[in-house]
Amino acid sequence: MADLSGTELSEEKEAEIELKKRQKRPWEDLHKSGKIGLNPGLPETLGVYDISAVRREQRELSADPSLARFICTELTRGYFLEHNEAKYTERRERVYTCMRIPKELEKLMIFGFFLCVDAFLYVFTLLPLRVLLALLRLLTLPCCGFRARTCPYCRRSSGSRLLQPAQVCDVLKGLILVLCFSMMHYVDYSMMYHLIRGQSVIKLYIIYNMLEVADRLFSSFGQDILDALYWTATEPKERKRDSIGVIPHFFMAVFYVFLHAILIMVQASTLNVAFNSHNKSLLTIMMSNNFVEIKGSVFKKFEKNNLFQMSNSDIKERFTSYVLLLIVCLRNMEQFSWNADHLWVLFPDVFMVVTSEVAVDIIKHAFITKFNDITADVYSEYRASLAFDLVSSRQKNACTDYSDSVARRMGFIPLPLAVLLIRVVMSSVKVQGALSYTCVFLFYLGLVTLKVLNSIVLLGKSCVYVKRANMEDKLFERPSTTPSSSSAKSPSKADQPRCPTPSGESKAEQVPVTPCSPPSSSSSSSSSSSVTTQPTPRTDLFPPPPTDASPAAPASRPPTPPPEPEQPAASLSKEEEGEAQAASEPKHRTPKKDLLEIDRFTICGNRID
Repeated sequence: MADLSGTELSEEKEAEIELKKRQKRPWEDLHKSGKIGLNPGLPETLGVYDISAVRREQRELSADPSLARFICTELTRGYFLEHNEAKYTERRERVYTCMRIPKELEKLMIFGFFLCVDAFLYVFTLLPLRVLLALLRLLTLPCCGFRARTCPYCRRSSGSRLLQPAQVCDVLKGLILVLCFSMMHYVDYSMMYHLIRGQSVIKLYIIYNMLEVADRLFSSFGQDILDALYWTATEPKERKRDSIGVIPHFFMAVFYVFLHAILIMVQASTLNVAFNSHNKSLLTIMMSNNFVEIKGSVFKKFEKNNLFQMSNSDIKERFTSYVLLLIVCLRNMEQFSWNADHLWVLFPDVFMVVTSEVAVDIIKHAFITKFNDITADVYSEYRASLAFDLVSSRQKNACTDYSDSVARRMGFIPLPLAVLLIRVVMSSVKVQGALSYTCVFLFYLGLVTLKVLNSIVLLGKSCVYVKRANMEDKLFERPSTTPSSSSAKSPSKADQPRCPTPSGESKAEQVPVTPCSPPSSSSSSSSSSSVTTQPTPRTDLFPPPPTDASPAAPASRPPTPPPEPEQPAASLSKEEEGEAQAASEPKHRTPKKDLLEIDRFTICGNRID
């Protein structure tokens, strides 16, 4: 019994000693178990566990909270950022995206700017030559004889077109330019300038804002008027009396171009008044108007398609502002007898306006991409879409002219701006004598050279961008002649500028072959695979059509695969449906609408109708 009682006492003493040790050194067992980082009872001081803090905390467990204890806790409190690694990594990527935005945006802006330059120079350089070639073809009609079935000289049948559709559009453009230029002679630029200069600063600020809104509305609706004129003049007609409908469309187009040119002239006059004001207050107010644009666009929800539209409108606005600055400089240099010293007086104001435009665009796009979680790589997709328009318009059987495709994509219509620039240059520069006409001719040759070089460089860059975006297969696709089921009732805006061809085989046999129609077998065999000609479709890309194809379906379009038998909804899981939908859509397409189908600048909140 004594031995048992002695052993029990010794065990109790050992347990008490062990308990005291644990109370004095509680971190030893936690360190052995590996749970020292998960114990909330041990305070942390920048990642190091303080032993004295443990003892002090145990002594003060029964004590009341004090100010000194709170301050000490705040000074020694620590935390670990790696516990929320995903959030901080996302924040860092957003910063990197904002830093990449200026570079990627300016790449897109520079490419789009030279696209506008190419379309603008086309009006002054190649369009007059194309109009002369069309008129020369009209002058050679008497050699054919109007009653002869086939001309012995040019081997042309009497039932063929007098002019090709592209030549008809060129002649209409030339007539619009000539008529609008003659009408602009009755508008006095000097009287308009002094009339605007007599207004107050606030009134001029309101007028300038109204002019900007009106310019966007005119650009949005003007290309529709011109497209309606071109299609009315070139569509296949069964009776000759149907051509009378071209006359009202033509006068409507002339009236639009004239009004738009006057609107841009008022804008240039207002900007000229701001440059010539003594205190520069109006110029400062007009520049601050650009920063107001940030407030109206940054805090809206944008998708990729909406951002693409806004980027195109920014390119158009930047190019238009540069042309307006050129007009202001020409008018001021004329008033000072072309003194080169006055150009340096205008240079600081011009530099300030250009810098504000670039800064506003960078800030606006940087915050829009930040708030909507859009990466900077999207601007390379936008650039590839613009490059695809250029490459496709250079093909043999293109559906539209390149300048018209730029107008539809960016809302930039070069005709009103060209009319105003010709009017200002003709009034500012006096051409007298043979030497002056020789200088004008040499200047024209320089413009033609610049246009050709710019087109070659743009075409090469566009081919590179299209190849990088894997969009080469789209160049082999033919436009469909039957509307889709979704657009059978009311065609969308994206389908309007597509290549319109008559539906039905009987109607296609009556009309001659247009540039939008597919080439025959003889012509397709001789066509080359270059960019400027329509390549022959490859057999590995397009399988042979089925025998039971409907007559309304186009023969050149690759047939769609037969639909799979319907299965009940319960048999397909959500993952399988998502995989099937992702496999059916190309990689370069957005979930809602393809970037190539966005072909018009709209002002209604930069949204797609």
